[in-house]
Amino acid sequence: MDKDIKHILNEYFQIDNKVIEYVNLKEEEIKDKFKHIDEVKEYNQCKVLKSMQESRLSSTDFNWASGYGYGDVGREKVEKIYSGVFNSEDALVRALIASGTSAIFLVLSSLLRPGDELISITGSPYDTMQEAIGIKGNQKCTLLEYGIKYKEVPLIDGNIDIDKAIDSISNKTKMVYIQRSTGYSSRKAISVGDIGKAIKAIKELYTNVVVMVDNCYGEFTEKIEPTDVGADIMAGSLIKNPGGGLALSGGYIVGRKDLVEQVANRSTAPGLGKECGLTFGMTRNILQGLFLAPHVVSEAMKGALLVGAVYKGLGFDIIPKINDHRSDIVQAIKFNSPEMVKEFCKGIQSASAVDSHVIPMAWDMPGYENKVIMASGGFVEGSSIELSADGPMREPYFAYYQGGLTYEHCKIGVMKSLNNLYNGNLIDKNKLTI
Repeated sequence: MDKDIKHILNEYFQIDNKVIEYVNLKEEEIKDKFKHIDEVKEYNQCKVLKSMQESRLSSTDFNWASGYGYGDVGREKVEKIYSGVFNSEDALVRALIASGTSAIFLVLSSLLRPGDELISITGSPYDTMQEAIGIKGNQKCTLLEYGIKYKEVPLIDGNIDIDKAIDSISNKTKMVYIQRSTGYSSRKAISVGDIGKAIKAIKELYTNVVVMVDNCYGEFTEKIEPTDVGADIMAGSLIKNPGGGLALSGGYIVGRKDLVEQVANRSTAPGLGKECGLTFGMTRNILQGLFLAPHVVSEAMKGALLVGAVYKGLGFDIIPKINDHRSDIVQAIKFNSPEMVKEFCKGIQSASAVDSHVIPMAWDMPGYENKVIMASGGFVEGSSIELSADGPMREPYFAYYQGGLTYEHCKIGVMKSLNNLYNGNLIDKNKLTI
């Protein structure tokens, strides 16, 4: 007997026919944009493969080591490959880096000293970084508590204000900080091209200022990375884009050799640096995930485009817009109501392969000033390269969608989220009429 996809979407997933037809219509409207995403994917796949081959990756590199990890050849190979992929002098890739925020803070606390000044030229950073710096919350061991100065330069219409950024630099400025991704903001991700323009302008006048980029959610969304356009050091999370859904934990730092060495000394101890630190047998997962990452990221980007098209068609503001250049995997939808954010996230959770029966609730998540609701039914807990969505419970009530290991899973997630809003009479049902 022939199996019809609409039948299983109706009977098992309980998705209304109007929702299915509407999503299919929006999919047809954006399919021509998939070609560019596939071109980026193919380029990045070649880049990853080239680095693995040039590093002579071998099956023996996946063997376990123990103790201090002095003989962990797999760890050294991972870092050589990451350095090649990101066109940098050196890399630190460790499973014990807890998150993207942990990787970024490790860089900042390693390179900045009391009296140094840090300037964010992409406005206020992500919520967890605000607490780590010390401009929000009341945590101990923040940068401000250690006597590091901080200021920020607002964006202009979502773009870096290069002139004001340069004017803000003083003789105390040690580092300029750039957050590539949208975070919990109302602006699109900063493109690598625009990051490069800002770096070039800064370096022409201030060669000694270190430019650091938070690359979370941005890896492999473009053919080049911030380290290709002059970033001195860059950090990200392995359970986001570069882990490809297989890395179980960890973070990476890539950049200038002298800077990476300082970070390594901070991560272990001066004199030990990169020479110790066990990988706990994760080399295979980390590298197989990296190998798959260009493809997985392309699937997530196609899913983000579909989410944007679906909700834009219903009259919601979206960031980025459908025709905008994309430099991360995040699609933000402005719902203007906490109920809509909650139902959207519940729909994404119900489409998950893991914990689909769990109902996400807004809670006081560590590192966030407001309650956060998070749909994250991943094989790796908290993995935002897998189908996921979240949002802070504050006005103007954005939901931030990201990830999806396969486009087909993304599409089911979109349908389930919309079906929740449809059944809850939270959208204008007339707009779903084909």
